[in-house]
Amino acid sequence: MFDLRPIFLVSGILLSSLGAAMLVPGLYDLSMNSEDWKAFAGSALVTLFIGVSLTLANWGQSADLSIKQAFILTTLVWVELVSFAALPMVFSKLDMSYTDAFFESMSGLTTTGATVITGLDGASPGVLLWRGILQWLGGIGIIVMAISVLPMLQVGGMQLFRLESSDTSEKILPRATQIAASITGIYVALSLLCALFYLIAGMNTFDALVHAMTTIATGGFSNHDASMGFFDSPAIDMIAVLFMIISSLPFALYLQAMAGRTGPLWRDSQIRLFLFFIVTFVTIMWLYQMAQEISPPGLAFQRAAFNVVSILTGTGYATTDYGLWGPFAIVFFFVIMFMGGCAGSTSCGLKTFRLHVMMEHIRTQIRLQLHPNGVFIPRYNRKPLRDDVIMSVMSFIMLFFICFVILALALNLLGLDT
Repeated sequence: MFDLRPIFLVSGILLSSLGAAMLVPGLYDLSMNSEDWKAFAGSALVTLFIGVSLTLANWGQSADLSIKQAFILTTLVWVELVSFAALPMVFSKLDMSYTDAFFESMSGLTTTGATVITGLDGASPGVLLWRGILQWLGGIGIIVMAISVLPMLQVGGMQLFRLESSDTSEKILPRATQIAASITGIYVALSLLCALFYLIAGMNTFDALVHAMTTIATGGFSNHDASMGFFDSPAIDMIAVLFMIISSLPFALYLQAMAGRTGPLWRDSQIRLFLFFIVTFVTIMWLYQMAQEISPPGLAFQRAAFNVVSILTGTGYATTDYGLWGPFAIVFFFVIMFMGGCAGSTSCGLKTFRLHVMMEHIRTQIRLQLHPNGVFIPRYNRKPLRDDVIMSVMSFIMLFFICFVILALALNLLGLDT
């Protein structure tokens, strides 16, 4: 008989953590004399009650999960956390429908960054802080899932990283929980460092904290309708670019660097390809703006760097309307938004390692066509790629675009402009 108790145990622990997190914006609203503290307090009580009940009812069960249980858990956790995370926004002064609140919380926890809220500049500080917390929690959740869960499930070629991390020479910490705890420490440290840089560059404390959380999570939520354009600061833009790039690199390699092994961080194939993409795409957009006389050289570079990195990493911050730059810019940004950052980061998209595997596979097939009797082996990080990894990656990419086409058609049928 299929045992659901380990799933309920983990779900209860995560719900309890979410409920505790709701108390933070609630207390902040209370200190700022905002009535929305009641919405957070009530939502926290409901979430904590259900979370603690699930935890206590299943306490003592083994937390070891089978592959089937892990599949169910990863699906269930996202849905249940989003469902409860929406409650404070429903009962806040924003007076959102549950559908809109669910969308907003889903966008936050998945670090998508799309929003249905207008008038952010006038929203209660607790709601703005909650949006930042959701993206921050979603970012660390994505990293932990990418390192601990997806390799076991062999999703989209992620088994490649299970093989690497199981090698004795590559292993830093023996248990997944220890790895997750160490990565969380790095995540917190980067968030605080980013907030400090924003403060120095001119943001107030609240804006610096919230934008640091959404920058490190590569989520893109902002406290202002104008997003990063609200600050109109080259220094803030470049700080955001730096930390968006840092957050799009594999966090597991930061662990190795902290252990004194910096080599893998500089030699990793996907990191080198990702940085190559950034340099190439920024240069193209910089030259394009100057050729079209859209911006002077200095401003053109600033806008190119910020918008390319923001879209490539899936963050979604905006400082200007690049749609006014012409058809080439629109198509260019549309293409690079699919790519994403590195596996094991907070970034979204296809991920650079999958693009690298796909390019290696295509290159090998072309060489085989030209030299039928040759022996050509696709490699990743100088190691041969197994056929099952290549097949998993290619299947993931195909499924990714099939889902995109289906969703685009569905939205078009609902009246959204093509």
